[in-house]
Amino acid sequence: MGENASFWESLIYAHPTCTTWKQEAEGSIYHLASIFFVVGFMGGSGFFGLLYVFSLLGLGFLCSSVWAWLDVCAADIFSWNFVLFTICFVQFVYVTYQVRSVAFDREFQELYSALFQPLGISLTVYRKIVLCCDAEVITLEKEHCYAMQGKTPIDKLSLLVSGRIRVTVDGEFLHYIFPLQFLDSPEWDSLRPTEEGIFQVTLTAETDCRYVAWRRKKLYLLFAKHRFISRLFSILIGSDIAEKLYALNDRVHVGQGFRYDIRLPNFYHVALPETPPVQPSHRSHHLQRGSPRRKPAGVTNCSS
Repeated sequence: MGENASFWESLIYAHPTCTTWKQEAEGSIYHLASIFFVVGFMGGSGFFGLLYVFSLLGLGFLCSSVWAWLDVCAADIFSWNFVLFTICFVQFVYVTYQVRSVAFDREFQELYSALFQPLGISLTVYRKIVLCCDAEVITLEKEHCYAMQGKTPIDKLSLLVSGRIRVTVDGEFLHYIFPLQFLDSPEWDSLRPTEEGIFQVTLTAETDCRYVAWRRKKLYLLFAKHRFISRLFSILIGSDIAEKLYALNDRVHVGQGFRYDIRLPNFYHVALPETPPVQPSHRSHHLQRGSPRRKPAGVTNCSS
Protein backbone atom coordinates (compact mmCIF):
# COMPACT_ATOMS: atom_id res chain seq x y z
CA MET A 1 0.00 0.00 0.00
CA GLY A 2 2.89 2.32 0.80
CA GLU A 3 4.47 1.71 -2.59
CA ASN A 4 1.18 2.40 -4.35
CA ALA A 5 0.67 5.60 -2.38
CA SER A 6 4.16 6.80 -3.21
CA PHE A 7 3.56 6.08 -6.88
CA TRP A 8 0.39 8.19 -7.00
CA GLU A 9 2.00 10.92 -4.93
CA SER A 10 4.96 11.05 -7.30
CA LEU A 11 2.60 11.09 -10.26
CA ILE A 12 0.61 13.99 -8.84
CA TYR A 13 3.32 16.02 -7.11
CA ALA A 14 6.31 15.24 -9.33
CA HIS A 15 5.68 18.33 -11.43
CA PRO A 16 5.61 21.80 -9.95
CA THR A 17 2.22 23.44 -9.73
CA CYS A 18 1.48 26.66 -11.57
CA THR A 19 2.33 29.52 -9.24
CA THR A 20 2.12 32.20 -11.88
CA TRP A 21 -0.01 32.33 -15.00
CA LYS A 22 0.82 33.89 -18.32
CA GLN A 23 -0.58 37.36 -18.63
CA GLU A 24 -0.85 37.36 -22.38
CA ALA A 25 -3.35 35.16 -24.22
CA GLU A 26 -2.44 32.65 -26.87
CA GLY A 27 -2.55 33.63 -30.50
CA SER A 28 -5.70 33.86 -32.58
CA ILE A 29 -4.99 30.52 -34.31
CA TYR A 30 -5.24 28.67 -30.98
CA HIS A 31 -8.60 30.27 -30.18
CA LEU A 32 -9.85 29.59 -33.70
CA ALA A 33 -8.98 25.90 -33.21
CA SER A 34 -10.94 25.87 -29.94
CA ILE A 35 -13.95 27.40 -31.65
CA PHE A 36 -13.85 24.71 -34.34
CA PHE A 37 -13.74 22.03 -31.64
CA VAL A 38 -16.72 23.46 -29.77
CA VAL A 39 -18.86 23.86 -32.88
CA GLY A 40 -17.72 20.55 -34.34
CA PHE A 41 -18.85 18.51 -31.34
CA MET A 42 -22.38 19.89 -31.80
CA GLY A 43 -22.89 17.77 -34.91
CA GLY A 44 -25.70 15.25 -35.21
CA SER A 45 -25.89 11.69 -36.47
CA GLY A 46 -26.22 10.27 -39.93
CA PHE A 47 -24.07 10.90 -42.98
CA PHE A 48 -24.41 14.65 -43.01
CA GLY A 49 -23.86 14.82 -39.27
CA LEU A 50 -20.60 12.90 -39.71
CA LEU A 51 -19.52 15.23 -42.51
CA TYR A 52 -20.21 18.19 -40.24
CA VAL A 53 -18.26 16.72 -37.31
CA PHE A 54 -15.21 15.52 -39.24
CA SER A 55 -14.92 18.72 -41.29
CA LEU A 56 -14.93 21.03 -38.26
CA LEU A 57 -12.78 18.77 -36.10
CA GLY A 58 -10.30 18.47 -38.97
CA LEU A 59 -10.11 22.25 -39.24
CA GLY A 60 -9.62 22.45 -35.48
CA PHE A 61 -6.73 19.99 -35.50
CA LEU A 62 -5.20 21.76 -38.49
CA CYS A 63 -5.29 25.09 -36.64
CA SER A 64 -3.76 23.41 -33.58
CA SER A 65 -0.95 22.04 -35.78
CA VAL A 66 -0.25 25.52 -37.19
CA TRP A 67 -0.33 26.97 -33.68
CA ALA A 68 2.11 24.32 -32.41
CA TRP A 69 4.43 24.91 -35.40
CA LEU A 70 4.47 28.72 -35.28
CA ASP A 71 3.81 29.75 -31.67
CA VAL A 72 4.71 26.86 -29.37
CA CYS A 73 7.46 25.36 -31.55
CA ALA A 74 6.75 21.93 -30.08
CA ALA A 75 7.26 19.01 -32.42
CA ASP A 76 5.23 16.56 -30.33
CA ILE A 77 2.17 18.83 -30.13
CA PHE A 78 2.40 19.51 -33.86
CA SER A 79 2.77 15.80 -34.66
CA TRP A 80 -0.24 14.66 -32.65
CA ASN A 81 -2.52 17.37 -34.00
CA PHE A 82 -1.42 16.75 -37.56
CA VAL A 83 -2.07 13.01 -37.20
CA LEU A 84 -5.55 13.74 -35.88
CA PHE A 85 -6.14 16.17 -38.74
CA THR A 86 -5.16 13.46 -41.22
CA ILE A 87 -7.55 10.96 -39.61
CA CYS A 88 -10.44 13.44 -39.77
CA PHE A 89 -9.65 14.22 -43.41
CA VAL A 90 -9.63 10.53 -44.37
CA GLN A 91 -12.91 9.97 -42.53
CA PHE A 92 -14.44 12.98 -44.30
CA VAL A 93 -13.45 11.62 -47.71
CA TYR A 94 -14.79 8.15 -46.82
CA VAL A 95 -18.17 9.46 -45.62
CA THR A 96 -18.43 11.68 -48.72
CA TYR A 97 -17.90 8.62 -50.90
CA GLN A 98 -20.61 6.75 -48.99
CA VAL A 99 -23.06 9.63 -49.43
CA ARG A 100 -22.48 9.63 -53.19
CA SER A 101 -22.75 5.85 -53.39
CA VAL A 102 -26.25 5.86 -51.82
CA ALA A 103 -27.77 8.38 -54.20
CA PHE A 104 -31.15 7.23 -55.53
CA ASP A 105 -33.52 8.06 -58.33
CA ARG A 106 -36.25 10.59 -57.61
CA GLU A 107 -38.97 8.02 -56.88
CA PHE A 108 -36.79 6.07 -54.47
CA GLN A 109 -35.70 9.29 -52.77
CA GLU A 110 -39.35 10.32 -52.33
CA LEU A 111 -40.18 6.85 -51.02
CA TYR A 112 -37.39 7.14 -48.46
CA SER A 113 -38.52 10.58 -47.33
CA ALA A 114 -42.17 9.53 -47.01
CA LEU A 115 -41.91 6.05 -45.51
CA PHE A 116 -38.47 5.04 -44.25
CA GLN A 117 -36.86 8.25 -43.03
CA PRO A 118 -39.63 9.00 -40.46
CA LEU A 119 -38.87 5.57 -38.95
CA GLY A 120 -35.21 6.51 -38.49
CA ILE A 121 -33.90 4.16 -41.20
CA SER A 122 -30.40 5.15 -42.31
CA LEU A 123 -29.45 5.52 -45.95
CA THR A 124 -27.10 2.54 -45.75
CA VAL A 125 -29.92 0.25 -44.60
CA TYR A 126 -32.28 1.73 -47.18
CA ARG A 127 -29.67 1.11 -49.87
CA LYS A 128 -29.74 -2.63 -49.05
CA ILE A 129 -33.53 -2.60 -49.39
CA VAL A 130 -33.36 -0.79 -52.74
CA LEU A 131 -30.68 -3.11 -54.12
CA CYS A 132 -32.86 -6.10 -53.18
CA CYS A 133 -35.49 -4.90 -55.69
CA ASP A 134 -32.77 -4.10 -58.27
CA ALA A 135 -33.51 -0.37 -57.86
CA GLU A 136 -36.36 -0.74 -60.37
CA VAL A 137 -39.80 0.89 -60.38
CA ILE A 138 -42.33 -1.05 -62.46
CA THR A 139 -45.16 0.55 -64.44
CA LEU A 140 -48.68 -0.91 -64.47
CA GLU A 141 -50.95 0.63 -67.10
CA LYS A 142 -54.56 1.60 -66.46
CA GLU A 143 -57.06 -1.31 -66.40
CA HIS A 144 -54.26 -3.87 -66.41
CA CYS A 145 -54.16 -6.48 -63.68
CA TYR A 146 -51.42 -6.86 -61.13
CA ALA A 147 -52.96 -10.15 -59.97
CA MET A 148 -55.89 -12.32 -61.06
CA GLN A 149 -58.03 -14.30 -58.67
CA GLY A 150 -57.14 -18.00 -58.61
CA LYS A 151 -54.40 -17.64 -61.25
CA THR A 152 -51.53 -15.43 -60.16
CA PRO A 153 -48.91 -17.01 -57.88
CA ILE A 154 -47.61 -15.24 -54.78
CA ASP A 155 -43.94 -14.83 -55.54
CA LYS A 156 -43.11 -11.24 -54.54
CA LEU A 157 -43.98 -8.33 -52.31
CA SER A 158 -44.83 -4.99 -53.90
CA LEU A 159 -45.25 -1.44 -52.64
CA LEU A 160 -47.35 1.07 -54.60
CA VAL A 161 -45.46 4.29 -55.35
CA SER A 162 -48.08 6.15 -57.38
CA GLY A 163 -51.57 5.56 -58.75
CA ARG A 164 -54.51 3.59 -57.35
CA ILE A 165 -55.29 -0.14 -57.37
CA ARG A 166 -58.81 -1.62 -57.15
CA VAL A 167 -59.22 -4.89 -55.23
CA THR A 168 -62.14 -7.14 -56.15
CA VAL A 169 -63.25 -10.72 -55.49
CA ASP A 170 -65.70 -12.47 -57.82
CA GLY A 171 -66.30 -9.06 -59.39
CA GLU A 172 -67.29 -7.45 -56.05
CA PHE A 173 -65.36 -4.38 -54.96
CA LEU A 174 -63.44 -4.68 -51.68
CA HIS A 175 -61.21 -1.66 -51.24
CA TYR A 176 -58.58 0.52 -52.88
CA ILE A 177 -54.82 0.40 -52.50
CA PHE A 178 -53.19 3.81 -52.36
CA PRO A 179 -49.55 4.98 -52.65
CA LEU A 180 -47.21 3.81 -49.86
CA GLN A 181 -49.37 0.73 -49.30
CA PHE A 182 -48.38 -2.85 -50.09
CA LEU A 183 -50.22 -4.54 -52.91
CA ASP A 184 -50.05 -8.02 -51.41
CA SER A 185 -49.36 -7.76 -47.69
CA PRO A 186 -52.18 -10.22 -46.71
CA GLU A 187 -50.80 -12.82 -49.14
CA TRP A 188 -47.27 -12.32 -47.86
CA ASP A 189 -48.37 -12.71 -44.25
CA SER A 190 -50.50 -15.78 -44.99
CA LEU A 191 -47.61 -17.92 -46.24
CA ARG A 192 -44.50 -19.30 -44.61
CA PRO A 193 -41.21 -18.90 -46.48
CA THR A 194 -41.41 -22.48 -47.79
CA GLU A 195 -45.09 -22.36 -48.79
CA GLU A 196 -46.65 -21.39 -52.09
CA GLY A 197 -50.07 -19.97 -52.91
CA ILE A 198 -52.18 -18.03 -55.37
CA PHE A 199 -54.16 -14.81 -55.14
CA GLN A 200 -57.78 -15.05 -54.02
CA VAL A 201 -58.59 -11.53 -55.23
CA THR A 202 -58.04 -9.52 -58.39
CA LEU A 203 -55.96 -6.33 -58.32
CA THR A 204 -56.63 -3.91 -61.17
CA ALA A 205 -55.00 -0.55 -61.88
CA GLU A 206 -57.58 2.25 -61.88
CA THR A 207 -54.92 4.68 -63.10
CA ASP A 208 -51.43 4.36 -64.47
CA CYS A 209 -49.49 2.98 -61.51
CA ARG A 210 -45.86 2.63 -60.47
CA TYR A 211 -44.74 0.11 -57.88
CA VAL A 212 -41.61 -1.45 -56.40
CA ALA A 213 -41.41 -5.25 -56.22
CA TRP A 214 -39.18 -7.50 -54.12
CA ARG A 215 -38.88 -11.12 -55.20
CA ARG A 216 -39.96 -13.44 -52.40
CA LYS A 217 -36.86 -15.63 -52.19
CA LYS A 218 -34.48 -12.71 -52.57
CA LEU A 219 -36.24 -10.75 -49.84
CA TYR A 220 -36.11 -13.70 -47.44
CA LEU A 221 -32.37 -13.96 -48.04
CA LEU A 222 -32.07 -10.28 -47.12
CA PHE A 223 -34.08 -10.92 -43.95
CA ALA A 224 -31.76 -13.79 -43.01
CA LYS A 225 -28.71 -11.55 -43.31
CA HIS A 226 -30.22 -8.48 -41.63
CA ARG A 227 -32.67 -9.16 -38.80
CA PHE A 228 -33.31 -5.44 -38.39
CA ILE A 229 -34.71 -5.24 -41.94
CA SER A 230 -36.84 -8.31 -41.25
CA ARG A 231 -38.38 -6.65 -38.18
CA LEU A 232 -38.86 -3.44 -40.15
CA PHE A 233 -40.85 -5.17 -42.89
CA SER A 234 -42.82 -7.12 -40.31
CA ILE A 235 -43.96 -3.85 -38.74
CA LEU A 236 -44.75 -2.22 -42.09
CA ILE A 237 -46.70 -5.24 -43.34
CA GLY A 238 -48.63 -5.57 -40.08
CA SER A 239 -49.60 -1.90 -40.18
CA ASP A 240 -50.62 -2.21 -43.83
CA ILE A 241 -52.88 -5.19 -43.10
CA ALA A 242 -54.50 -3.30 -40.22
CA GLU A 243 -55.29 -0.39 -42.53
CA LYS A 244 -56.91 -2.73 -45.05
CA LEU A 245 -58.98 -4.39 -42.33
CA TYR A 246 -60.29 -1.02 -41.17
CA ALA A 247 -61.07 -0.10 -44.78
CA LEU A 248 -63.19 -3.26 -45.04
CA ASN A 249 -64.76 -2.58 -41.64
CA ASP A 250 -66.10 0.75 -42.90
CA ARG A 251 -68.08 -1.06 -45.60
CA VAL A 252 -69.78 -3.60 -43.32
CA HIS A 253 -72.95 -2.59 -41.42
CA VAL A 254 -75.52 -4.26 -39.24
CA GLY A 255 -79.10 -3.26 -38.61
CA GLN A 256 -80.50 -0.43 -36.50
CA GLY A 257 -77.70 1.95 -37.39
CA PHE A 258 -74.92 -0.14 -35.86
CA ARG A 259 -71.63 -0.54 -37.66
CA TYR A 260 -70.18 -4.03 -37.64
CA ASP A 261 -66.73 -4.20 -36.09
CA ILE A 262 -64.62 -7.16 -37.21
CA ARG A 263 -62.82 -7.06 -33.85
CA LEU A 264 -66.02 -7.55 -31.77
CA PRO A 265 -68.33 -10.09 -33.43
CA ASN A 266 -69.56 -11.51 -30.09
CA PHE A 267 -70.49 -8.04 -28.84
CA TYR A 268 -72.88 -7.48 -31.74
CA HIS A 269 -74.37 -10.93 -31.33
CA VAL A 270 -75.35 -10.03 -27.77
CA ALA A 271 -76.28 -6.39 -28.45
CA LEU A 272 -78.62 -7.32 -31.32
CA PRO A 273 -80.13 -10.71 -30.45
CA GLU A 274 -82.99 -10.27 -32.92
CA THR A 275 -80.54 -9.58 -35.75
CA PRO A 276 -79.00 -12.59 -37.46
CA PRO A 277 -75.31 -12.84 -36.65
CA VAL A 278 -73.31 -10.96 -39.21
CA GLN A 279 -70.59 -13.09 -40.64
CA PRO A 280 -67.54 -11.42 -42.15
CA SER A 281 -68.00 -11.93 -45.86
CA HIS A 282 -65.37 -12.97 -48.32
CA ARG A 283 -64.54 -9.27 -48.55
CA SER A 284 -62.46 -9.67 -45.40
CA HIS A 285 -61.66 -13.36 -45.77
CA HIS A 286 -58.64 -12.72 -47.96
CA LEU A 287 -57.11 -10.58 -45.22
CA GLN A 288 -57.15 -13.36 -42.64
CA ARG A 289 -54.00 -15.33 -42.04
CA GLY A 290 -53.82 -18.44 -44.11
CA SER A 291 -55.83 -17.18 -47.11
CA PRO A 292 -53.46 -15.88 -49.76
CA ARG A 293 -54.05 -13.44 -52.60
CA ARG A 294 -51.18 -14.00 -55.15
CA LYS A 295 -49.39 -11.85 -57.72
CA PRO A 296 -48.21 -12.07 -61.30
CA ALA A 297 -44.82 -12.32 -62.78
CA GLY A 298 -45.58 -9.36 -64.97
CA VAL A 299 -48.27 -6.99 -66.18
CA THR A 300 -51.45 -8.86 -67.09
CA ASN A 301 -54.48 -7.69 -68.94
CA CYS A 302 -57.62 -8.47 -66.92
CA SER A 303 -59.50 -9.69 -69.94
CA SER A 304 -56.94 -12.35 -70.71
